[in-house]
Amino acid sequence: MKKTTTFLALSSLALAAASAFAAGEPVIGLITKTETNPFFVKMKEGAQTEAKKLGAKLLTGAGKTDGDNAGQITAMENMIAGGAKTILITPSDSKAIVPAIKKAQEKGVMVIALDSPADPANATDALFATDNYKAGVLIGQYAKAALGGKKPVIATLDLFPGHPVGAQRHNGFLQGYGLQSFDAKNNELAKPAEVVCMADSYGDRAKGQTGMENCLQKNPDINLVYTINEPAAAGAYNALKAAGKEKGVVIVSVDGGCAGVKDVGAGVIAATSQQYPLKMASMGVAAGVEYAKTGKKVSGYTDTGVTLIAAKAQKGVDSKDVKTGTDLCWGTK
Repeated sequence: MKKTTTFLALSSLALAAASAFAAGEPVIGLITKTETNPFFVKMKEGAQTEAKKLGAKLLTGAGKTDGDNAGQITAMENMIAGGAKTILITPSDSKAIVPAIKKAQEKGVMVIALDSPADPANATDALFATDNYKAGVLIGQYAKAALGGKKPVIATLDLFPGHPVGAQRHNGFLQGYGLQSFDAKNNELAKPAEVVCMADSYGDRAKGQTGMENCLQKNPDINLVYTINEPAAAGAYNALKAAGKEKGVVIVSVDGGCAGVKDVGAGVIAATSQQYPLKMASMGVAAGVEYAKTGKKVSGYTDTGVTLIAAKAQKGVDSKDVKTGTDLCWGTK
C-alpha cells in the first residue's frame, strides 16, 4: 500500500509538472537566411506580432549571408538550448541543414520550413510557402504576352545552383512561357535554346548587375530577362540602362516587396509575382503555440498565396495593378 501511495504521489507530481510546463510561455524560434533582406525583416515582424498576440516567447537568429548553413545550425542549437519546442526556418542550404533538423526533431522539436523547403521537403514537419513554381509560371505567361510574338532571346539571373526555390522559379518561368522546362520537383535549371545566358545573382543587386553586364557581352540581342528577385532585377536594369538597352528589354521577377512594386510602377520591372512573408511567419507561430498547448503537429505543404502585379495588363493573363501591389507589399513604402 505504501509503495502504491508513493507511486501515485510521484505520478501526481509528474502530471502537475507537465501541466505547469504546458501552461507556461511557449518558446518558438525563427531562423531566417539573413537579417537584412526586407523579405526576412517583414517575416520577423510578422512572427513577433503573432507571438505577442498569442503569448509566446520568440527567439530569432539568421545566417550572416544567404547560404550560411553553419550560422543557421548554430542558431538552431542555441534555440533548442533556450527551450524552443518549435523552430521556423528558411533554409539557406536545403540539403546541408537536414541533419540538424533531424537532431532537433529527435529532441521533440517541431521544425517548420518557411518560404524555402528543405531537400527532401519532408525533412521538416511542414512547409508554409509560396508556390514558387506557380510564381514562375505567372511571370512566364506575362513575359510571352508582353513580347507580342517576338522571338525570345532570354537571360536568366538565378539564385545559385541546387536551391529548390531558385529552380522552381526558373523552371516555372520557362514552363509559363511555353518553353522546354522541368517540373517543380526537379532542382536542375532547364536551359532551352532560347536561353542564351544564365548567371548566378544570389538575389543580390550588385551581382545581378554584373551578371547582366556579362550576359550583354555574350549576346547584345537579349530582349527578355528573368530574375530570381527584385534586387537582382534592379541590378539588371542598371546594366541595361548603362548599355542604352533598357527600353527594348522586358524584365520579370518574383517577390512583391514595396521597392519592387515601385519599380513595376516606374517601368523598371514589367511584372512581378508577389508573395507574403508576414502570412508565412504568423501561421508558423500559431502552429508552434498549438503544438505547445496540445502536442498536435502540423504536416505537409500550405500554399501562402501568390499574385501577379503588373503596371500594364496583358490579354489572357490574370494580374493586379500597382496600387493593389502597393497595398499588399512588404518593406519600406
